[in-house]
Amino acid sequence: MDTLGELQKCLRDFAHQRDWEQFHSPKNLSMALIVEAAELVEHFQWLTPEQSHALPENVRHEVELEMADVFIYLLRLADLLGVDLVKAANHKIEINAVKHPVSTVRDRADKK
Repeated sequence: MDTLGELQKCLRDFAHQRDWEQFHSPKNLSMALIVEAAELVEHFQWLTPEQSHALPENVRHEVELEMADVFIYLLRLADLLGVDLVKAANHKIEINAVKHPVSTVRDRADKK
């Protein structure tokens, strides 16, 4: 699958085949997404910034799987709510560009 739409259809079919739609409410999907995000963060807990850039291959693979879980739940939530994530992300980038102009935030961590 090469597009978000194709991936969303695959995930929709996966859930349907297992009769999981009954569990895939926006509330449950958002909660599951946060649980998976916490599992992702756990891999970086207590690492230095340098260590976080140089993960051992086995840890990197685990991180990749947790990232996929977060992505899958986000895609299911977006599909259920009818949110076009690419459009939403582009809109948010535009908002952030106005909110955080380069001239005032460049090289400043306090302006996130």
